[in-house]
Amino acid sequence: MTILPQYDGAGLRTAVRRELQRGRDFVDETEPDALVTVAVASVSLLAAFVGFLAVSSLTAIPFAVFLVATGYGWIRHQELTARVLTLTTTISTILILGLILVFIFAEAWPTVEYATMTVFGIPIPGLRLFVETRWSPVTPPIRYSLVPMIHGTVLVTIIATAVAAPLGVAAALFLSEIAPRTVRELVKPGVEILAGIPSIVYGFIGFTILSPWASDQFDIVGQGTYLFVGVVVGLMALPTVVSVAEDALNSVPESMKSGSLALGTTDWQTMTSITLPAAFSGVSAAVLLGVGRAIGETMAATVMLRGSPGLTKPLYNVFYGNDTLTSLIAANYGDADGLQLSALFVAGVILFITVLFLSIGSQYIEARMRQKLGGTD
Repeated sequence: MTILPQYDGAGLRTAVRRELQRGRDFVDETEPDALVTVAVASVSLLAAFVGFLAVSSLTAIPFAVFLVATGYGWIRHQELTARVLTLTTTISTILILGLILVFIFAEAWPTVEYATMTVFGIPIPGLRLFVETRWSPVTPPIRYSLVPMIHGTVLVTIIATAVAAPLGVAAALFLSEIAPRTVRELVKPGVEILAGIPSIVYGFIGFTILSPWASDQFDIVGQGTYLFVGVVVGLMALPTVVSVAEDALNSVPESMKSGSLALGTTDWQTMTSITLPAAFSGVSAAVLLGVGRAIGETMAATVMLRGSPGLTKPLYNVFYGNDTLTSLIAANYGDADGLQLSALFVAGVILFITVLFLSIGSQYIEARMRQKLGGTD
């Protein structure tokens, strides 16, 4: 049974006094000129931030003061200024992320409120978005169901994962354990170059080559299939999976591999029974990051899909493709207003929450792998 630490009033007061004493010591040990410089920089940056939020035309003045104070501090008191700048950037990152969260959730709320359904006399905001299948922002009855787009996103993600996971892990295993150094130095930059190719290029190749071929081979009316969108997105996610999985495989201690080989196992047996199991958490994190890339992909899906929200019949039919959450936003954001625009923000909220949980999950799994291989508790 775990006993949680308890804090009484006296302990809290002691902690506060300790922090106040640290602050006094810092003030006593720091030159007055440095304290004034840091204070001016901090206050001017705060004023610039407030002016930015208030959309004031005078925002540039405190920001200019901040730049001057920072430049002076960097010349005269570089160490203290560097500490303040790093703290400022950290706080700014948290504030920006918080403002983004507040903005997208606030913009999404009107549609969530509009889609309220009553269940057993209890109104549930947004329920209609997930229990109906009609997306009709113009023709009455006005409905903003996101079920068809969630369905399309799930299908594309499953296909992309089926492409990126095995190919990425196999490529990472080859680069980490099999490939000679010369081959590794040639192949790894090539894989990383794939990550730098714009997604619109992948989408254009899929639209001009894969989609017409699929239409001819499978007698599909029109272009755009979840199958080939998933294949293209899977190839786009491949560099992410390869890079992270290779790092995980390289983190396995050499002593574990050498010990296995010393017992008479082959290289393949060592890779499958020692290296992969030991790095399984990191490899899983790589796949999760690849899934996050697949979920958030926009341009390739927008170019290749039809852009007509609806469910395929049957639901597992991947030879037709209508819309995903990302392609819905990209195709409609320019012309949307009112509740339709708010519905697009709801789609963004869903994507944000999904990718956030995948990222947190991958980081947690990777941390567990480091803890396991490092031998710490």
